[in-house]
Amino acid sequence: MNDQYLTVTALTKYIKRKLSGDPHLKTVWLRGEISNFKHHSRGHMYLSLKDNAARIQAVMFAGNNRDLKFNPENGMNVLIKGEINVYEPMGQYQLYIKEMQPDGIGALYLAFEQLKEKLEKEGLFVIERKKSIPAYPNHIGVITSPTGAAVRDILSTIKRRYPVVPVSILPVLVQGERAASSVANAIQYANHNLDCDVLIVGRGGGSIEDLWGFNEEIVARAIADSSIPVISAVGHETDTTISDFAADLRAATPTGAAELAVPSIVELQEHIRSLKHRLMRFMESRSVEDRQKLNRLQKSYAFKYPEQLLRQKEQDLDRMMERHAMQMKLIHSQQTEKWKNIRNRLKQQGPGTQINETKDRLNKETRQLQLRFQETLNSKKDQFHNHLDKLTLLNPLEIMKRGYAIPFKEDGNVVKEIGHVKEGSKLALKVHDGTVNCEVLDVEEDEE
Repeated sequence: MNDQYLTVTALTKYIKRKLSGDPHLKTVWLRGEISNFKHHSRGHMYLSLKDNAARIQAVMFAGNNRDLKFNPENGMNVLIKGEINVYEPMGQYQLYIKEMQPDGIGALYLAFEQLKEKLEKEGLFVIERKKSIPAYPNHIGVITSPTGAAVRDILSTIKRRYPVVPVSILPVLVQGERAASSVANAIQYANHNLDCDVLIVGRGGGSIEDLWGFNEEIVARAIADSSIPVISAVGHETDTTISDFAADLRAATPTGAAELAVPSIVELQEHIRSLKHRLMRFMESRSVEDRQKLNRLQKSYAFKYPEQLLRQKEQDLDRMMERHAMQMKLIHSQQTEKWKNIRNRLKQQGPGTQINETKDRLNKETRQLQLRFQETLNSKKDQFHNHLDKLTLLNPLEIMKRGYAIPFKEDGNVVKEIGHVKEGSKLALKVHDGTVNCEVLDVEEDEE
């Protein structure tokens, strides 16, 4: 009966063999949206691929994802080629991805976002890099297609608003594979060969594919490296390209770029008329004020009685000179007293006085140190003699001088009790002035 039951491992292996043997699951092509994306530190990518009704777990090993041209992210629609198999430890089927690419227009949008992020991290879009557009340009360069509507709009707008400025057209390709290099080369040419102080770079509207030349890295870097301020005018108001972010100023349309590049001559004329009117009013007002001032001066005391005013000023000058002389004497007296005080303080606190005081203090401290040293030395001598007397009393040689001896056996050990010797044993009696060799005749134990 028990043979009917399988282990989980056995069942999982059976299912794995079934799936592995199905030729339709060896290579599958799937379209879906990425979710739960995780890029492991070992390089493997784990994710879920889902649509509106279902999802499947998937893994793309490092060996397969090493050459991906984009970075997968949650919410991204992708096209996948892979294999269906079973992950035995979890007992679940999953997709092993071999190839992956963005789905349709999403690829262009993804490339746009990733290039934008890359250049933004490098600092190509920061405000500090932006150059100001001159208010009154002397020469304008227009980089666009020579046959499109954009160039006509730009030229007509400039002619209407500011016809005095010369305009140079640099014809380029604005669509197709060579568009990016054509635009970048034109920007570099303008910087090296033209004396323009403004560049308008752009084209008319179109699809994202049509505008893609202005989303290329080579164009963005050429704009950022341009020493001439660049106005980007690509597409319609709703179109945004990498060139717009790299440019010093972005215009919604080519016509808008021309309006930003040049002032309106009508507005300038009106402004000049306004300034002229204000200047005339100011001059008239200033003339009236100056005439009134002149009248007041003519009626003033100085003009009517100049001799009396001169004598009065001479008296004022005499008083000022006397006051100045008194102040100088007072200042001189104060400074003299100040220097006397400083001289006295220097005498009292000078280096000679301090040296003598230091010598006296040093001699006093030296005498005190000698006195303390002598007291310490005498104390140490007394301690030394006391210790010497104690050592003398404890010295065994001194005890032996009083008639005592130390018996040694033949092996050099001291005899401390009768058990250490026996009749006939040879002993060496150490006395204070030598050794007495003897033999034991008898051993008697003390009764006490």
